[in-house]
This record gives sequence, structure tokens and C-alpha cells, in this order.
Amino acid sequence: MNWKLTLAYDGTDFHGWQVQPGYSTIQGELADAIERITSDRVLPQGSGRTDAGVHARAQVASCELAAPIPPQNLHRALNRTLPPAIRILSAEHAPTSFHARHSVRSKTYEYRIHRGEICPPWTARYVYALNWPLDVEKMRRAAAVVLGEHDFTSFAATDPDLAARQSGPETKANNVRTIFSSEWAEEDDLLIYRVRGNGFLHHMVRNLVGTFLDAGRGHIAPEDITTIVQQKSRAAAGVTAPPRGLFLDSVDY
Repeated sequence: MNWKLTLAYDGTDFHGWQVQPGYSTIQGELADAIERITSDRVLPQGSGRTDAGVHARAQVASCELAAPIPPQNLHRALNRTLPPAIRILSAEHAPTSFHARHSVRSKTYEYRIHRGEICPPWTARYVYALNWPLDVEKMRRAAAVVLGEHDFTSFAATDPDLAARQSGPETKANNVRTIFSSEWAEEDDLLIYRVRGNGFLHHMVRNLVGTFLDAGRGHIAPEDITTIVQQKSRAAAGVTAPPRGLFLDSVDY
């Protein structure tokens, strides 16, 4: 039976989604919990790989299980078995054609910046505390530039797994993605960037945020984003924003 699992997690104490020897990861914890409950050893496939320290409100994973367990029982058992920082929001049967990564139509990420003078301790794990003076209107204009289909090489960190799979001088990554929405919002002391697209490259959202912050500080003009995109060079864009402010907000199929 094919399964669709929707889960939320606090990524602070995990080394990202993907299983890595010697590290605690979300995928590894989920695989271990499933095995303890069903005796099936599987590697659940996520909609994407969140990095170390990145959180999720609604990550989606899929896997096939031989054990005949009702969805509500698996749901309860997983939440009893997983660490408190990982919660299963739903567990349901899915068509055999469903795959958490390959079936994705769009994903939404959210990046949260705390602009107050003092960041509350209970918030610090989930925001980038930054009280620099920022021109938010310029940041909004910069964010609008990336709407549509572009080659986002300038905003992509080198993906070590992709590099390992590539061989030969003619192999080249496809870094073209389509951004459907890209906007900044202000909520009390929070400055929030929300972006929805058909896919995202390694560190892409955090690199976009770092570059938009350069626009907000007056280091670049919003219109410079066009040139940065055209250069297709990581060195042209801004620094990578810290992972703790980033959330995978939702996945659409």
C-alpha cells in the first residue's frame, strides 16, 4: 500500500531531512519509527530536502508499506514513537502513482525576520533576529523581480549530491524554475518573506532573502536583481540567510 504522510517539525536539532551516517535527521527518525511500528524497513521520500536547522509546517513524505495497518492507527503510533520535535499531521493511503517529490506541482516557503530590539527566547529558534534599518518597499520591489521563469543559478549553492551524480563535461544542472508569488509582509515585529514556486534549488530561498536584504540596506538597487539573475553566478548574489528563519510552509499536488 502506498502512503502519504504529512508532517511538521522543528529542524533546530536535526541535520536536515536526508539520512546521513552519524547524524540525526528527519528522514532517518521517520524511517526508524515506521520500522519499529510495522517491521517494514523503508526510506520515506520527502517532497524536498530541508537543510539543517530548517523547519516545516507541512512537509510531505511517501512510502510503500506491506503491513496492513489502518491509517488512524499508524497516525497515532507514529506520534507516540517519534521525538516531540516531529509530529505527523496526517497519514493516509495514496494512489500507487503518487510520489511525494515527483508529484509536486508547487511548494511554498516562508522566511521570518524578527526586527525588534530584543528577540524573545521562545522565538529565537524560529526567526532571524535582525534589527538593521531596512527599506521594506525596496525589498518588495526586489522580490517582484524574480517572478516568472528564470535560471536561478545565481541563487543556488552547490548541491553535493547532484554534483556526485553528474559526470562528463556535457552534464549540466537545469537551474530553471518558475516563481508564482514572491512578497514581503510585515506583522508586528516580524518581517516575513513568502515565496511559491514549482521547485527550489539548494539554498535558493535563503540566498534570495540575503540578496533582498542587501536591497533593503541600500547596498544594491532593486533593479539590480535582474542583472544578478542574468549573470548566473553565485558570487553575484548576496550572502545566505541563516536556516533558523526558514519554514517549508506547504506542498501542493
